[in-house]
Amino acid sequence: MSEESTTPPEDNRPARKTRVGVVLSDKMDKTIVVGVVRRVPHPKFRKIVKKTTKLYAADDAGEAKVGDRVRVMETRPLSKLKRWRLIEVLKH
Repeated sequence: MSEESTTPPEDNRPARKTRVGVVLSDKMDKTIVVGVVRRVPHPKFRKIVKKTTKLYAADDAGEAKVGDRVRVMETRPLSKLKRWRLIEVLKH
């Protein structure tokens, strides 16, 4: 009898993106809006400017509140706008 490896096949997916931001809204049911700030140079003047991106994240437990600093992880589409999932609340 030949011995075959019983280990699962290698998962070649890239690591999921994570972002840290501040909760802007928690008024929806099981959803939070997270503001993520990026610092990028202005295309013409090269001054560093802040750009904010709003991410809609799943928060099924309802643990994050407005003003909390949170970490979110990219996931499959959960609804029309939700593509992120809450990992942890870093600071209340």
